[in-house]
Amino acid sequence: MGESATIAAPVDKSVALGVALIAVSLAFLFANLAGVVEVGEWSAALLGQDPQNLAHLTIRNVMLPRFAMALLCGGALGLGGVVFQQVLRNPLAEPGTLGVFAGAKCALALCLLWAPGFLDLGWDVVSFLGGGLATLVILLLAARQGFSPTSVILSGLILSLSLGAFGSMLVMVHFEALGDLFVWDSGSLVQNNWQGVLDLLPRLAFIFILTSLMARPLAILELDEGGARSLGVSLNVVRIAAIAVAVAACAIVAGSVGPISFIALAGAAIARGAGARRLSDRLIAGPLTAAGLLALTDQALLIVSGGMEIPAGAVTAVVGAPLLLWMLRRLRPQLETRNQHSNEKLKSYRAMILGGAVLAASLVVALGSALLIGRNPDGWFLATGATLETLMPWRLPRVIAALGAGMMLGMAGTFLQRLTGNEMASPELLGISSGAAFVLLIATLFLPQMDRSAMMLLSCLATGLVLWIVLWFSRGSANASTTMLLAGAAIGTLLSSVLSILMFLGDARMLRVMVWMAGSTYSVTASEAWLVLLSALAALAIVPLFTRWLTILPLGRPSAASLGVPPSRSRFLVVIATACMTGAATLFVGPLSFVGLMAPHMTRMANVRGPLAQTYVGALLGGILMVLADWLGRNVAFPWQIPAGLFATGIGGLYFIVAMLKR
Repeated sequence: MGESATIAAPVDKSVALGVALIAVSLAFLFANLAGVVEVGEWSAALLGQDPQNLAHLTIRNVMLPRFAMALLCGGALGLGGVVFQQVLRNPLAEPGTLGVFAGAKCALALCLLWAPGFLDLGWDVVSFLGGGLATLVILLLAARQGFSPTSVILSGLILSLSLGAFGSMLVMVHFEALGDLFVWDSGSLVQNNWQGVLDLLPRLAFIFILTSLMARPLAILELDEGGARSLGVSLNVVRIAAIAVAVAACAIVAGSVGPISFIALAGAAIARGAGARRLSDRLIAGPLTAAGLLALTDQALLIVSGGMEIPAGAVTAVVGAPLLLWMLRRLRPQLETRNQHSNEKLKSYRAMILGGAVLAASLVVALGSALLIGRNPDGWFLATGATLETLMPWRLPRVIAALGAGMMLGMAGTFLQRLTGNEMASPELLGISSGAAFVLLIATLFLPQMDRSAMMLLSCLATGLVLWIVLWFSRGSANASTTMLLAGAAIGTLLSSVLSILMFLGDARMLRVMVWMAGSTYSVTASEAWLVLLSALAALAIVPLFTRWLTILPLGRPSAASLGVPPSRSRFLVVIATACMTGAATLFVGPLSFVGLMAPHMTRMANVRGPLAQTYVGALLGGILMVLADWLGRNVAFPWQIPAGLFATGIGGLYFIVAMLKR
């Protein structure tokens, strides 16, 4: 009896926490109701005794359905988070990191533009198909790595960024047609009647019943294959069925109110932290906790905003990103801490000369194509003579800016990978570029207008700060891949949430901001372009000063100190150099391009060794990639132009998907 009580106590505590959160959200609801009508009128409002009373209608058909919708959506997301984490044995799995929301958004955008008839099936059905396909791709990629936390999260990040780039391309070309998608993307819980709740309730009830029937097979997933077979259970069938149910739960929510980030992660994590160790306990406590969190967040927003509508889906990301960072500190022992370096070998001079000649030729071809070859209404043409002279003032600044920015991103990516010993470190995946973009966004919207020089300085400072934050959160785990990637994901999500809020509020400046964040070189002037290139050349000139540090720092602080390298000071200077290069490039080509990831990766594939050679080759490859991305973006969809950053992101996503399949 005493043992049973001891075992049951933590379960009661975790469930009680979820119930307490719902109770607090109810208290906030009552506070909001009291702001509309006096307490004595609540019964009249609920019973509809005065159907012409606007305040009563607001309570009955707006506020109460909204609260019910928050509870339903939060519960479904919490359930999906618990199932995802159980199936993948990954405490950081949730619909956002598994690409469910990114796939749903792309599927809805495609249907709105070219197959509106499919929307008659319901936004939730289209969301399920898109989210399910994205999740399937991520799991296929992660399967090659044994579903390790790093492979799952990395696959999710890369695919989500690639799908986001594709969606942004569609938005820029079809801005008016996809206007409704902005409201959906913000995750608004606004309701005008009870119809949405009534539509959602039976579908989610069916999902909950299915999950309860699968509770025993899901618990068996904690066993190995042999143990499961001895119990007559096929683990692969259980995994597929469970993931399908979890995707369905999250897609139904996304189709009804839009993507709501981090609620699934928070619900499952808090339930586990409150004592729900067994799966059966988490399947109860997780949904209750997530439901209470979402309802509480939404009701608190109504109080704080003073009547201004702020979508709960965007704000949960602002709250959830710090939670994710906190979890990274708590979960560090569970995350792998691989930090390997191959022995440095210099290639033969003959191979180096040959490789240098190939790189130089590739750069000449890229520059020549970008300056001389283009499209017009009659097709492709080669610009010469007077035509070239007319086009040069337009093309040359763009090409120079793309070249300089690509070179700096290639160097920054190489510096990061050498500094951290993590071959997936890059300004894009670590959230460093997003952090700079976040500060620049705030400065553009809320500070007096600044020139490019001031913006570049601000961007570099922001980049340095974000890089230190990421390194600080991963310092105790030997810069573990998962820790660094998720810290970057949290920072990137903060940027996305702020963008969603501003887009939802209808700020007219947001289209211009979106064009900049897409990595466009449209508005670069000749003087700005030369400034970018000179900055890149200056960075190339000082690289030899960092060679010794980049060789010794990855060995660890004790080894570095014993070899005469002061770890703190040298690390600080490497971070400053990386921040300056990333900040300057981000200002001109946006926060996403994958060039900082692709260029160092291609350098290693070419068997280039040594920090000096890797940095120089990475810089040249980065410049070539960005110039080609800018040229192709101008021509492949003529007369529409795809920003270089978005085009490079799409290419980079495909590149790493293929690379992960091969590995």
